[in-house]
Amino acid sequence: MSTLEVNEVFVGRPSVLGTKRDVPVYSAIAKSRVEAPFLKLDEINLAGDDQADRTVHGGVDKAVYVYPATHYAAWSEQGFPVVAGDFGENASVTGVDEYDVRVDDVWAWGEALVQVSQPRTPCFKLAMKTGRKDVIPAMIDSGRSGWYLRVLRTGEVPTTGRMTLEERDPVNPTIAEVYVASFTNVAPLDDDRRDAYWALLDRVLAAPALSRQYRDGLESAKRRREERNAG
Repeated sequence: MSTLEVNEVFVGRPSVLGTKRDVPVYSAIAKSRVEAPFLKLDEINLAGDDQADRTVHGGVDKAVYVYPATHYAAWSEQGFPVVAGDFGENASVTGVDEYDVRVDDVWAWGEALVQVSQPRTPCFKLAMKTGRKDVIPAMIDSGRSGWYLRVLRTGEVPTTGRMTLEERDPVNPTIAEVYVASFTNVAPLDDDRRDAYWALLDRVLAAPALSRQYRDGLESAKRRREERNAG
């Protein structure tokens, strides 16, 4: 079975990130490194972590946000001087990335069992945190999204050390494939590539553990495309 290494864990509470149209914007994207060797993980959050608006962040399908540490250098090379924790991640990891991890994967993390549910879709709060509006298209174009975990079994988790892969169905899409299905512009594709895209989208939608919110967005986009094609 595969393993990944948790290098650092971060948590944070909502605070004012900035203003939008003179209205305060609250977010917990600014997180601090956890110094304790272990931390409690419940169904919604790591101890000390929270979200400002669970309609779009957090919740059972997005209890933990994981980000590959190898991406930080790539961001810096693109002119984004970021370090671990700057993307609001809960766990900075090495050993795997979006091309290795699949939706539905179940990982053992200390006493807890966690399951991969979806990639991260960047929003305006990431732009506010980094001070760069172009971070949103840069994340989409690069696919350096990281991924979310839901909690199947609660317990104490180590803030450094291994997660071990416990269950995997190789039919399920990787996080990178989910991103391709989410953000590909179908219009300019030739017939063969368009057929391959639709096949990929169907495989993504067939993944049992894909989060409901993410699935709803893809199904809505698929319906709109089918209606345009039919018209």
